[in-house]
Amino acid sequence: MKLVSHSNLSKDFSLIINGADDYDVIIQVGENQNTKEFRAHSVILRARSPYFKAALSANWITRKNNMIMFNKPNITPIVFKMILKYIYTGEIDLAKQSGENILGLLISADELLLEELFDYVQDYLIEKQTEWIHENFVFVLNTVLKSPSCEKLRDYCLNSICKHPTQLFSSNSFPSINREILRCLLKSDDLQIEEIIIWDNLVKWGIEQTPGLESDRAEWNNENYKALKKTLNQFIPLIRFVEIFRADFFDKVRPYKAIIPNHIFEEIEEFYYKDTIPIFTISTPRTGLLNRKGNFRSNIIRPKLANIIVNWIDKKNAMSTRTGNDPSYKFNLAYYGSRDGIDNDTFKNKCNGQVASLILIKEYKSTKIFGGYSSIGFNSLGKNYFDENGYRFYNSSDNFIFSFENSEDIQNMKIGRVINKSRAMMEYFCNGFNFGGGSFRMVNNMFLLNNCNRYEKILNDEYVGTIKEVEVFVVTKE
Repeated sequence: MKLVSHSNLSKDFSLIINGADDYDVIIQVGENQNTKEFRAHSVILRARSPYFKAALSANWITRKNNMIMFNKPNITPIVFKMILKYIYTGEIDLAKQSGENILGLLISADELLLEELFDYVQDYLIEKQTEWIHENFVFVLNTVLKSPSCEKLRDYCLNSICKHPTQLFSSNSFPSINREILRCLLKSDDLQIEEIIIWDNLVKWGIEQTPGLESDRAEWNNENYKALKKTLNQFIPLIRFVEIFRADFFDKVRPYKAIIPNHIFEEIEEFYYKDTIPIFTISTPRTGLLNRKGNFRSNIIRPKLANIIVNWIDKKNAMSTRTGNDPSYKFNLAYYGSRDGIDNDTFKNKCNGQVASLILIKEYKSTKIFGGYSSIGFNSLGKNYFDENGYRFYNSSDNFIFSFENSEDIQNMKIGRVINKSRAMMEYFCNGFNFGGGSFRMVNNMFLLNNCNRYEKILNDEYVGTIKEVEVFVVTKE
């Protein structure tokens, strides 16, 4: 019969921490006015911590009156008291500890190679200290930045910021955020915030990070602009300028023309005046913003056209004013031509399954925008089909195709609703998608429209175009 008495063992060892007189190590922790000496036993420290096993070896220790002297100025007395209790008893109680002390414990556990304690504290912070973390994103991220072991906490913070960025971007501590963290955030497609707000805060951050630069731009000279340009050099290409509306660009970006590299500023102007897709900056929309209720962002059309499309989905008049009683939709970007490639196979791989989907196409030879909505998706539509001469047709009463004269047109748009519902969509190996067996279809980097009487007319004649850009969104009714 075997007796296991861990509770008594833990209790007995807890008495050794404060009451034993046979200690052989004095550890001084903290710095300045916040210091304290702790007495410990080297044999226990070495047995419980790989760090102490190495640090207390004969080659490294310093002795005074036959006592090992050890300094840890980077660990506070409160944190080291918790660590020492854990080393001796295996117990830790964080219920009454502040978020700052718990974070300090995490960093110290990592340094002292206390893996079990580290994992517990990291999970505790994420699960029990959520509110404190959200209030102190900058402090937390700046603290864990250089610790690879803290990846879980770092990713939690970054994901939380992407979903709820206002708290960080509006905080007084934002200008002190580490540049690597800021770069990571700006590179993220999941950041759910308007691009002009990102730009405004990036400029504020840059001013704070540039020595000697005053916040009043009226006082700046050419050297001041050059200094700010140098500070923000690696961040400017990460701004999605195509997501900034013309009025905001003119009022808030253009005054800082001197800090934007010439080749980038020129292509931004070409985008606004000619709708030319930028090369030197990221042109894909932040997909995270698409997930925000009531929000739709596209690199092909402006939001006011999205409102028209949503009205068409609800079978309402194009210019109807939407109210709180109307359903809302979530648009998730599933396929983006410039990013994913424009060909049949890629389209089918990215856009398959019976999910409501919206496609937008921008062509080369004109400013026209063409698109279509399928309530049943484009490919891999299942076994419930109608066979006609070996072609598979699928039924939908909600599909439609459409066109706009340009990315902001609200006067000359055309919609063609499905007429032959049993032939709303066709699956064919030569097409990326096919509305009605030819009404609107994709053949690699080309698209074609034909009046085959399965959709209402949006053009009088057959039309063939080359795809310059294409986006597909999965549409979910909320």
